[in-house]
Amino acid sequence: MSALPVEATDTTAPPPGPAPLSAGLPPAGSPAPTTGPPARTAAPRPPLRTPGPPASRRGTRIALPVALALLAVPLITAAHHARPAPYGDHLTVHARVAAGAERAGEPELRRTGRAVEAYDPGSGKARWTYAREGRRPLRTLGAPGHAFTLWSDGLVTDTARADGGSVRWHRAVPGSAAWLRGPAARGGAGVLRPLTPGARMLAVVTPHRIAAYRTVDGDLRWVLPARPGCAFVPARSVRTRGVLLVAQPCASPAASWTSQLIAVDDYGRIVPGRTPLGNGDLGPEK
Repeated sequence: MSALPVEATDTTAPPPGPAPLSAGLPPAGSPAPTTGPPARTAAPRPPLRTPGPPASRRGTRIALPVALALLAVPLITAAHHARPAPYGDHLTVHARVAAGAERAGEPELRRTGRAVEAYDPGSGKARWTYAREGRRPLRTLGAPGHAFTLWSDGLVTDTARADGGSVRWHRAVPGSAAWLRGPAARGGAGVLRPLTPGARMLAVVTPHRIAAYRTVDGDLRWVLPARPGCAFVPARSVRTRGVLLVAQPCASPAASWTSQLIAVDDYGRIVPGRTPLGNGDLGPEK
């Protein structure tokens, strides 16, 4: 009998190679090994905060603007009092007048080199003094409750006559300053002329024009310019029977004498057949 071939079996170990992925893992279903402490999950970090100023510093920040505001009040007040007076006015009251006694005896007015002075008619004591920086009073006209003054710079003022409590108004006369410095002005003679009893209306006469003011508030009521080639002469004026006559000489020898003399009242120039406008006298309402 022939022998059957025998299959040869290789008993040599296979060469070492990488361990399978399942090597070293516990069998399925077995508990996980506890060879080390469990991993910790990092807690979320809180957001960074900028530290604020301490309470004392916050209080300082609040108190500082308040302190500055309080300090500014006296500074503002001092600056207000340090401002130059309008028109360079310096009005000084020397003696107070009792209420209701203003009209009992209005003070006498006097001009000095640099000021207008008012003196009590009974005692002779000074009541008030009014001066303007760098200016001289040329003429003064007294009326019930009013002290009108013409100054060297061509300004006309009205001061409360009884007590010198205020300068009610200032009115500039255009183009008069240079004329007042010359000899033709005669120191402002005749420039201030009352137009009504009690000087409720005041005329300011200069060579170029006549202007009328309502004295209660200084409102300009009318203006009369001189004729071409003619000029008013304030010193040659006179008031009679409620009319102010003013000389207006003309350069032309052919000018009639009637054109060289004009008549005005509180409503303006007096001419035949005129219908003057009212001056709006401020009286009590009816």
